[in-house]
Formats: sequence, structure tokens, C-alpha cells
Amino acid sequence: MKVFVTGATGFIGSRIVKELIQGGHQVIGLTRSDEGAKMLTQLGATPYRGTLDEPESLRAGAAESDGVIHCAFDHDFSKFVANCEKDKANIKVIADALKGTNRPLLITSGVGIGSQGPGKPALEDIFDEHHQNPRIASEYAGRAALELGVNVSVVRLPQVHDTHKQGLISMLIPHAKEKKVSVYIDEGSNRWSACHVTDVAHLYKLAFERGEKGARYNAVAEEGVSMRHIAETIGAGLKVPVISMSAKDAAAHFGWLAMFAGMDLPASSEKTRRVLNWNPTGPDLITDLKNMDYSKI
Repeated sequence: MKVFVTGATGFIGSRIVKELIQGGHQVIGLTRSDEGAKMLTQLGATPYRGTLDEPESLRAGAAESDGVIHCAFDHDFSKFVANCEKDKANIKVIADALKGTNRPLLITSGVGIGSQGPGKPALEDIFDEHHQNPRIASEYAGRAALELGVNVSVVRLPQVHDTHKQGLISMLIPHAKEKKVSVYIDEGSNRWSACHVTDVAHLYKLAFERGEKGARYNAVAEEGVSMRHIAETIGAGLKVPVISMSAKDAAAHFGWLAMFAGMDLPASSEKTRRVLNWNPTGPDLITDLKNMDYSKI
């Protein structure tokens, strides 16, 4: 199949491109730069010029494909709400280009949207319409496209990691270095689910090839890693103290990161593993955090 991949030069997307090509697919990869085009060509993909800031620029790429994997996202989290709305607009354009066909559109969201309540792991079959994560905008856009007959499915992401990047944790690390302290909130018992980036990329390929309309998948290898364990590992890597802080004090300490730092985001992938025969094998989150080169932070 000819697959249009947004985010094709990114942390996850570049690995999805490799997975697809190794699986015999042709890839059209979104890029906005000459450097990105060169990278995609080297991977064996065809570069396609466009940008998330101009949703209409994605239309032709989607239209000429046999299906789309949309994993691009603007990761300026200081503008997170606006970027979630931008993602919603991008999904709407891509879906419109695929309307009237059964070509698959695989979009991206966060595991928290499947929350079944405090302390319980998020599930694939749940859509928590009132979840506080603004990323819910992406799933609203997907649901609207589904109602128009578009073949939409969703991959929900946890903290995706290797020894260079770890999702939101990648932003906690330089923050801890700057503040000279690694902080968890209260007892640090809130958890974040996680998965190694190569396992996540493989899941995208499996989900796209399945093409099941309305399906949701949790790209989760570890159901929940406590924030205290994460903070302690960061503290050891940076050689800074590790302390607990009240939620009230943490708001000032973390700044915009405070909205995430106290969230409890465990998630199950039991259904995803069973349906896709997906068996993650990569290193766990703490192993990757321990093996980072903290001298480069």
C-alpha cells in the first residue's frame, strides 16, 4: 500500500516509516524542510511538502495515498491547548480527503482519554468525553470523521521512550537540572504508563494494516510507573536531591508542566495485545532513564 505518514521525520514517525517500508509498503512522508526531505529519501520514502500550520497542505498527500497514519503533533507544550485544536483541524482535512472511500486513517491520541475513573487503568473501549486532557480534541475529530463514514482508528500513546527521549519526562529532566532538585508530588504514587519507541512504531504498522473501523489501541508496555520512581531515577542521573512537594507548591515549581506532573495515567493494553498479536519487547522506562547520558542535558 501507499501510505501517507505525517510526522514522518519525527521521533516515532521516522520509525513507523522504517516499519512500513520493511513490511513492503510505499511511504509518502510529510516534511517541511530540505533536511527532512533528505532524511526521508535516505529511508526509502517519498518526501511530501506540507506543514501542520496549513492543514490544507495535507489534503493532496492524503488523497493520493491508500491510507494515512497521522502521528504528527506540534510538541510546544506551552501552547498545548492551541496545538490540540490544530491537530483537530488537521484530522478534519485528512478525513475529508478520504471521505467516500474505505481507505484507513490512523490517528493519534493519549491513553488518558480511555480513563475509567481514579486509580483504574485506561481501557481501549472507553472514551472519557470529559477528560481534562486537551488532546481529547483529536478523538473528537476522529469520531466526527467516523460518523461521516471515514475508516478511522486510534493509537493512544503513553510516555514513549528510548535513551534520548521519554515523552513529557524529557521536559522534566532539564527542569530538574535547572532547579537543582527532582520533585514528585505528595507521595509520588501517581503513575504514567510507558512503551519503548520501537514497540510503538510496530504497533502503528499492525493497527494500520488491520484497518478496523472505529478501533482504539493502547500502545502500552508498562501499565504504570510511579512518579516517585521516575523522579528518583532522574535525581540519580543528574546527581541532585529528590524531594516530595505538595500539589499547591508544585504548581509554582513546575509551571505549565504542573498540569501533567500530578496526573495518574495508568493504562492497560490487554485488548491491544490480543487483537493485534502485539508483544512489546523493548527496554522499560526506568532502564532507558538509567542509561541516558545526563552530561548532555
